Amino acid sequence: MKRSVEVEILVPFHDVDVVGIVWHGHYAKYFEIARCALLDSFDYNYDRMRASGYLWPLIDMRMRYIKPSLFGQKVRVRATLVEWESCLRIEYLVRDDATGVRLTKGESVQVAVRIGTNEMCPVSPDILFERLGMPKPS
Repeated sequence: MKRSVEVEILVPFHDVDVVGIVWHGHYAKYFEIARCALLDSFDYNYDRMRASGYLWPLIDMRMRYIKPSLFGQKVRVRATLVEWESCLRIEYLVRDDATGVRLTKGESVQVAVRIGTNEMCPVSPDILFERLGMPKPS
């Protein structure tokens, strides 16, 4: 079971560099916007994570730039949850909204850490499986 969401972003002027293309660091922000929408889709956003006794820090992020995004361009960012048993691994795809042309792709990994002990969990906590509506693997 993979779960995906898409968000639309209109590239603002303050995200572009002197040559008018999106500065590479802003893609992390675009990924985060899509990631938040994905987490909301199964009611386990950052507030819910904290309330459940866990933090989910980002431990890895990768990006591959294919074509530049430009000021005023409307892009679609798709976030897809591809792994959840031991971490949250999310894949991202940024496409031009009008043409569907791929612009950037990437991936992030987050792990559960118990609040209070700062202990990293080798298996995702039960609450994640509950929110996803899935049984925990045995």
